[in-house]
Amino acid sequence: MNVIQAVKMYITKMTEESGPGMKVILMDKETTSIVSMVYSQSEILQKEVYLFERIDNLSKFDNMKHMKCIVYLRPTSENIALLSRELRCPKYGVYFIYFSNVISKADIKTLAECDEQEAVREVQEIFADYLAVDRHLFSFNIVGCLHGRSWNQQHLQRVSQGLLALLLSLKKRAIVRYEASSEPCARLAERVRDLLRRETVLIDNNIPFNGDVPPPQLLIIDRRDDPVTPLLNQWTYQAMVHELLTINNNRVSLAHLPDVHKDFKEVVLSSEQDEFYAKNLYSNFGEIGQTIKSLMEEFQRKAKSHQKVESIADMKNFVETYPLFKKMSGTVTKHVTVVGELSACVARHNLLEVSELEQEIACQSDHAKHLQRLKALIAKESVRDWDAARLVALYALRYEKHAGNALPALLELLRARGGGAGGECVRAPVLALEWGGAHARAADLFGLQDAVKITQRLFKGLKGVENIYTQHTPLLKDTIEDLIKGKLRENLYPTLGGDDSSYGRRPQDIIVFIVGGVTYEESLCVHQINQAYPGVKVVLGGTTIHNSTSFMEEIKSAMQGVHRTHTRHIRNV
Repeated sequence: MNVIQAVKMYITKMTEESGPGMKVILMDKETTSIVSMVYSQSEILQKEVYLFERIDNLSKFDNMKHMKCIVYLRPTSENIALLSRELRCPKYGVYFIYFSNVISKADIKTLAECDEQEAVREVQEIFADYLAVDRHLFSFNIVGCLHGRSWNQQHLQRVSQGLLALLLSLKKRAIVRYEASSEPCARLAERVRDLLRRETVLIDNNIPFNGDVPPPQLLIIDRRDDPVTPLLNQWTYQAMVHELLTINNNRVSLAHLPDVHKDFKEVVLSSEQDEFYAKNLYSNFGEIGQTIKSLMEEFQRKAKSHQKVESIADMKNFVETYPLFKKMSGTVTKHVTVVGELSACVARHNLLEVSELEQEIACQSDHAKHLQRLKALIAKESVRDWDAARLVALYALRYEKHAGNALPALLELLRARGGGAGGECVRAPVLALEWGGAHARAADLFGLQDAVKITQRLFKGLKGVENIYTQHTPLLKDTIEDLIKGKLRENLYPTLGGDDSSYGRRPQDIIVFIVGGVTYEESLCVHQINQAYPGVKVVLGGTTIHNSTSFMEEIKSAMQGVHRTHTRHIRNV
């Protein structure tokens, strides 16, 4: 169950089936992202693809009949119209058309009628219709999938088609389970089930049936159950880069840094193409500093050996190793720049102190102490408005039912900070509470009701924590472990279609999808589960991958036009 491998396999198939010769690849905005996530430009050039064109851009080249055209598009009505226009006056010699999902017979007929010059050699469906971010992580890059707590219909269609493609690409006949208390999860589960039923023939032809192993499970859950994880500062490399600099389709923009070299205005962080990044994705910030130091030392040693070019043999050696040396030089510069900026952010905005309090509020209950420290941090000028607002949001969620709840007073302190974003920052904690408060959560997020969890917390408290900045574990970990052990309750997470025969059978392949987005902290948690349970493979996906800023956008979108009922008592917001 490797999503990067699944997408790569389809793209390799596309480039090879057209045979030898010069090729151009014609894509839309989404398929361009899908390809760029798994292949670097140099890798795709090796497959004789010399030109990348977008179907929505009118090409400046008129006649390129000597080139074969590989068309890779999502089967949307807009793309069909653009492709029809292309086929009426074909610029290229022959066309090999691949759709990233199921296409209707009517659309095929439309294309056939436009292909008067018979330039099309092949039309196929391949199921690379999602962004493969990591081997066990995928996303659809949709922020704000819900409007006023119900699905935006376009997004619902996009996600359900994407999940169908995921199951077909991984060759899994999954049973669908969903969170019973969440309306959006139920809607999505029904839509996926309908698609699976409609495409029975396709599934039977593509996926062998194996009755001996428990069926794979697709579990659809709601982000509202755990509003805490996306609000926390992160301290592992990948998650930290996303929180402080934002990763968008494996790319990080450093253009805002004052003296950054022009080659590093935008850097690519991909575990498939960057060995250093692959090894250190999940290292914590302290370890990264040490690793970068040893990388620098190794690089300096190689640079010194390159300076000694005295004989012909040295020259030959230099020419052979230079490309590797150049690549290493780029890797070193890239990571030193990124880590340097992370380090500057941490110092500039007092993030160590902020994060320590965040983790304590998320993991322990001590109202008086937390309130006192929170007020002190809000008063500090070096703490950003947004960090102060996040802390108040965490406090609001943790102490919602506490007798001494001081949320209105904290909101006044936020308002007194002033600043440009004053209003936004005061509204954020209230929106977070209205969206993800106790009334909205099916699970026991803070472990307040469950006797076992209370005991675990006590033991954890006695034992002390290894690292105060990473003591929080996402709720997702408990959910997946319950599912692996066959303990996930059927009344809370029913199977769609009521197939109870598999209940209690422990699944070996699990796909978890979070409506409302996932985080890199949860991706790390899934990585750890995959290592801890041999024989079990878990893949995680979400409508998008959040940092705290995009998560707040998600909440705003979901709360559009919704009247506050649970936070009505908080005035002047």
